Order: sequence, then C-alpha cells, then structure tokens
Amino acid sequence: MNIFERVAEYRAENDRLAWSGTFRDYIDLLKKDPTPAMTAHARVYEMIKSFGVEEQGGHKRYKFFEQEIFGLDHPLEKLVEEYFHSAARRLDVRKRILLLMGPVSGGKSTLVTLLKRGLEQFSRTEKGAIYAIEGCPMHEEPLHLIPLELRADVEKELGVRIEGNLCPSCAMRLKTEYGGDLEKVRVERVFISEDNRIGIGTFSPSDPKSQDIADLTGSIDFSTITEFGSESDPRAYRFDGELNKANRGLMEFQEMLKCDEKFLWNLLSLTQEGNFKAGRFALISADELIVAHTNESEYKAFIANKKNEALQSRMIVMPVPYNLKVSEEEKIYVKLIQQSDMKHVHIAPHALRTAAIFSILTRLKESKKQGMDLVKKMRMYDGEEVEGYKDSDLKEMQVEYLEEGMSGIDPRYVINRISSALIKQNLQSINALDILRAIKDGLDQHASITKEERERYLNFISIARKEYDELAKKEVQKAFVYSFEESAKTLFENYLDNIEAFCNWAKIRDPLTDEEMDPDERLMRSIEEQIGVSENAKKAFREEILIRISAYSRKGRKFEYNNHDRLREAIEKKLFSDLKDIVKITTSTKTPDATQLKRMNEVTKRLIEEHGYTAQSANDLLRYVGSLLNR
Repeated sequence: MNIFERVAEYRAENDRLAWSGTFRDYIDLLKKDPTPAMTAHARVYEMIKSFGVEEQGGHKRYKFFEQEIFGLDHPLEKLVEEYFHSAARRLDVRKRILLLMGPVSGGKSTLVTLLKRGLEQFSRTEKGAIYAIEGCPMHEEPLHLIPLELRADVEKELGVRIEGNLCPSCAMRLKTEYGGDLEKVRVERVFISEDNRIGIGTFSPSDPKSQDIADLTGSIDFSTITEFGSESDPRAYRFDGELNKANRGLMEFQEMLKCDEKFLWNLLSLTQEGNFKAGRFALISADELIVAHTNESEYKAFIANKKNEALQSRMIVMPVPYNLKVSEEEKIYVKLIQQSDMKHVHIAPHALRTAAIFSILTRLKESKKQGMDLVKKMRMYDGEEVEGYKDSDLKEMQVEYLEEGMSGIDPRYVINRISSALIKQNLQSINALDILRAIKDGLDQHASITKEERERYLNFISIARKEYDELAKKEVQKAFVYSFEESAKTLFENYLDNIEAFCNWAKIRDPLTDEEMDPDERLMRSIEEQIGVSENAKKAFREEILIRISAYSRKGRKFEYNNHDRLREAIEKKLFSDLKDIVKITTSTKTPDATQLKRMNEVTKRLIEEHGYTAQSANDLLRYVGSLLNR
C-alpha cells in the first residue's frame, strides 16, 4: 500500500464531498431531496438501517452492531425499535434522554462509541449529508432562517418540518452581515466529527467544586466584553459548550447520575422543548440525541431520591445486560485479544469457549423449571437442543428473571486473567486449563467478590473444566474417527437399514446368509443412547430420520453421513466408544510401536491442519485426553 497515495485519495474525496452555496441553493437542493433536513434522531435511525437489517424468527437483527457487540440482539432490537425508530417518527420518546443502564464492561460505552463513529461515517454519504449555516458555532439547520409566520407554507412546499430558531450568533449575523437578506446567507456541507467538535459532544463528570456549567452551555468571552460592551452580545460569548457542539447529532453524558444536580436540570428544557438556557440570551434551540449511561446501583439510588422525579420522567431507560450466549462471549474475547498485543500468542481451540462457559454460568439464574439446571439452560440459551424441552420453555426462561445478566463475571476480568498468565509465565501458547487456572487464582484478588460468590464461582470453574473434558475427548474422537471414515459410513448405512425395517414393521436380510432377521434393536439403541435419545423418544427420532431421507430423495439428493448433525454425532461417539481402547493405548503409551506412532502422527497432523492446533497444543491435548481415558 502506498500510504501517500491513500492520503491523496482521502483528500480528493473530501474535496469532492465539500459543498458551499447560498440559502437559495440549499432550498433548491431540498426540493429534490428533503432528507438533509431530517432530525438528529431520524439521522441516527437511518444510519443504523443503512448497514442492513435481517429478520430471523420474527426478530430484527441490525448489522450495524455485529462487529463490536455480541449476544445482545434482543436488547438492541428493543433499543432501535422502541427508541430510535419511534423518535425518528417524531413520537414523544424523542423528548426523552436515552439512559443505558447495565453492569460494568457490558457494552454501554462501546454502544455509544459505535453510534458516534457511525454518524461520522454516515454524514459522508449522500443519504446522510448535513448542511449548516456557514460560520455558525452550532452548525445549525439553515431552515431556521425562515420566519415563523412563513414556515407552514414552506413546510408544505418542501415536505419538511421546521423546528427551532436561529442561535443568537446567526440572528445577529443575518442583520449585520447579510442585511436581513435570507437568500444570500451562505450554507455549507458539514461532516460530523468528534475530533472537530461538529455534531458530537461528550460530557464527563468531575469534581463538582471545579466543574462549571459552561462546560455544557458555553461561556462569556471576557476579553471581548470591552470591545462589544455587553454580556448579551453574541460576539462576546463562546458557543463552545458540549450542548452547543452536539447540535445536529449526539451528546454523550458519561456516568450521568454522578453529575451535580445543576448540570442535570439543564437537560429538562432541552429534552422536552428542544432548547436550553445559556448566558443572557433567549432559549437556544438544539436538535440532538442525548445518550447517558450508568450502572444499576447508581440508577436505583437516583430513582429513590424524590427530587429527581422530574428528570426521571424524561428518561427512557434501556437495560444493557451481559451477553448470555457462550458462542457470543467467545467472540467478545477474540475481539478484545485482537485489540491487544497478545495476537502473536497461540490460543488453543476451545480455550476461550471454556472461559466463556464459566462467565455465562456466573450470570445465569437458576430456573424454576423441573429438571432444568444451569448447564442445560446455558446450552438452550446458546441455541442447542436439550431433550425434553422446547422453544416455548426457552422463551419462558428468558422472561423468568428480568434482571438476569445484570450481574456476574465481566469479560474484562477474563481477558485480564489471560493476560496475567501470559505475561507471568511468558507463554507462547495457552490452553483451556491454563485459562481456568488463571481465573481461579484471580478470584482471591477480586475485591468485589464475596466469600459465598467465590465458592459458587469455584464450582462453576469445575463445571467448565468438565465441559472442556468432553470437548477435548470429542476433538480427539473426531481426529481418530476420520482415520476410520469408512467404518463410520458403514455403521451409518447399517443404522439406516435397521431403522427403515423397524419403522416399516419389516425384516432385514442378512447379506451373507440371506436369512431374514428382526431389526437389530441393540445396535440402534447403542447409537441413539450416545446422544441421549430415551427409550420413549426412539420411535420419533427414527421416524424423523426417515422423513429427512425422503425429503432428500424428492430433491434428487442422497442422504449422506454429514446431513444430520445429531445422527452424525451419535455415529462418531459410538465409533469412538468402540475405538476407546485403541485411543487409550495410543495416547498414553510411553514407548509406542511403529503402528501406534503412525496413528499418533496422523491424528496430530489432522488436529493441526483441520482443527487449528499447533504441534505443542496438539500433543498436550492428546496427553490430556489419554490421562482422562485412563482414569
């Protein structure tokens, strides 16, 4: 890549996107396409939609979030539909502060940062173009130039809505620079940018004694008062507060509920009426989306204070819980590792999944459903089928506890423990056992964990270890079974012949003796039991397989070994069970013979080439599984 060529291309693109003209030119532009005059809330909603929307099972999944936020599809759908979509349609929710409430490291800040970056990117597209009065410190909508008495006719003509009045600075410039002639007022295209303080403001609370309300609303420029003679002259005022600069875009209120009350009261008028008080001016109009975030304990303290009722009624609270899906938690760890200097370290397959299992178990609450334990619940939440339970059971569990996911181990703790293990031991490779050991060692140093929680978490580490043991055995099982592919296919065909005869009340003909025999019930059950198919469920399972075969046949396709995940798993487990002695001997012997050595090398090669292991981690896995099988 030629760096300077790319820089030149970027500058050329900026020049191409730049636009400048008169207010008359802007009106001509709106006649062709009124979208530049949309509100800040509509702009955020259109930005999110522009990345694409998928519908799955009656739910919407917004692709805008998928690269950064994992496992929060339902909360995000609720956020977009109930807040952004409604606000974009000018419903009353746009007059509310959006308060994201959830545990630490749950994704609140990431979500706000995503919205900021998304707006910056969207403002550079044709659909997201924003135009402002040239030189306005608040980059305000040029349509504010239209006198109030004429707005109804203009709105009808252009198909837009005009809300808000000129800021004090532009009102004065209209008189002094342009002599009241609207047509000549200069308009320019602007690009939302946090760095350039255009359309994005960020307010972070600090010491109440030193923080000034001017941080929000701007301040008097005392050096110019002698020149202009009055504090109410806009030229003697700096319109540089966060509320001023966030106009046309988004205002982030970090840790909002830690703020002094005087800062929060400024938001009452802004949210309800779309304006705020600054200096010795009339109310200043502002079109911006206010996003705040806080944790659950601070929010509870806030609503317990009766003095906050007015502000509370102007909030839309959106819970942002921890992710509750193991597979999505794993993606979070991958993302955090990719952002660090740990990318060179080899992390063995299933290591992060094992850590994710532990994390998710700490966040789940025991279900009241009979026979349902946390491991089954964890699997169902992750999209796995659990025998005896249906989708309706899953939906009931998901609404059983509204606060589920608001507590537990956060992703940063796990990543910190992995980092600690790597740095402390200077490892080039790390596996599931290393990570679990690091997590366990760190529990004593975790200041917010009680003695009772520590005991629970130690139990979850044991459960995660057992889950890994099964994953490890299955991994080696697959590698060995591939070496016996023909055996697996033969067993598969034999099973199909038997269930077909069983379901059709027919006999099986022995290929050697040509005798007619009853279906081999022992063989069928030995396979089905590998995946927990009960005696009562065997008939339905077998019929379901035949229906699948028939469906494939109608489409002119052959039903293959890998076309049914559960049946494939059952065949592999059965074959592995039959091969267990071979695996045990091969993996645990200290002095393997030539045949055993050849088999070990084949399995190691397959683990490296097809399963993502290194030579060291593959050998560690084989030794570990050998020890498990010898217990």
